[in-house]
Amino acid sequence: MKRFVVLGGGYGGLTVVHELLEGELPDDTVIVLIDRMPHQGLKTEYYALAAGTVSDLDLRVQFPSDPRLIVTYGEVTDVNLDAKQVILAGQEPLEYERLVIALGCTDKYHGIEGAELYSNSLQTFSSARKTYQKLNDVKPYGQVSIIGGGLSGVEIAAELRESRPDLNVRIIDRGASVMSAFPGKVQEYVASWFLEHDVEMRSHVSLNRVEEGILHDANSPDPIYTDATVWTAGIQPVSLVQRISLPKDKQGRLIINEYHQLPDYPEVFIVGDCASVPFAPSGQAAGAQGKQVAQVMQAIWHNKTPRLGPMKLKGVLGSLGKKAGFGLMGKTTLMGRVPRMLKSGVLWKSKHHIG
Repeated sequence: MKRFVVLGGGYGGLTVVHELLEGELPDDTVIVLIDRMPHQGLKTEYYALAAGTVSDLDLRVQFPSDPRLIVTYGEVTDVNLDAKQVILAGQEPLEYERLVIALGCTDKYHGIEGAELYSNSLQTFSSARKTYQKLNDVKPYGQVSIIGGGLSGVEIAAELRESRPDLNVRIIDRGASVMSAFPGKVQEYVASWFLEHDVEMRSHVSLNRVEEGILHDANSPDPIYTDATVWTAGIQPVSLVQRISLPKDKQGRLIINEYHQLPDYPEVFIVGDCASVPFAPSGQAAGAQGKQVAQVMQAIWHNKTPRLGPMKLKGVLGSLGKKAGFGLMGKTTLMGRVPRMLKSGVLWKSKHHIG
């Protein structure tokens, strides 16, 4: 049997699997999904897991059950593109005919000394659990510092404010404002919510060193004391992709062709945070790619030339606790309860693989 191997059961990889299973799969082909977890984790909601407002059970989505699908659990350590093999820790190499690399991203620490060692992450299910334990163990009136004022930082800061009103919550960013990549109206709305809910905002902070309980700002001699630090100040492709010696963009993402393939290895597709696409990394972008990869494969299996339209994303939604949120749909900004309700609806659809 020919193996169509998918590395990573996240938004992109699982979309490929679902779309292929819903279409016509050749009789001589089997799909192999490889992930280190026995279920998909809804990564866009890991901030709520870390803040303690949902259980990890709420964020698990079972992999599909189908005789044409083999689910393998393990840690992918390398890919031999020339030999067409996937290397798994403690297992025999797995050969493939076609491959999808959809392994997501990891934190980017920008060379800041001690940042990885003394901060907590939201990038994996396991790390989000550990972050919850760290935050839950902070004593009342303790100080929590969120590094990075983008979407992830804003969401966990707001969620933590609601789950632990006894804590001092601070969000630190090197820019002038939280949500600096968003329109001014959204920046002002989020900042006003933080002011109303006693979340401290520190701007123009350029961290150059992190210690246990202390943050150091290159622009100030005064140390910033903290009981727990959460890192949301940037991402990069996983280390496996970092080691692949093929053309990449400035963010370290692999350059792909119009069909989401590696130009030098057209049997390999790159999906999600590891792929150089004209969008910011997101579950939505990964899912859109996943759908197109399935379209490409259906065309190839039917000896047709793939015809893909441009990828279109619906917008961005963010939460400020359980009752407020914000969104950007094209040039339209949304603020208040409506975008929060929309985000809950999107989460429900994600859990049930709808849309």
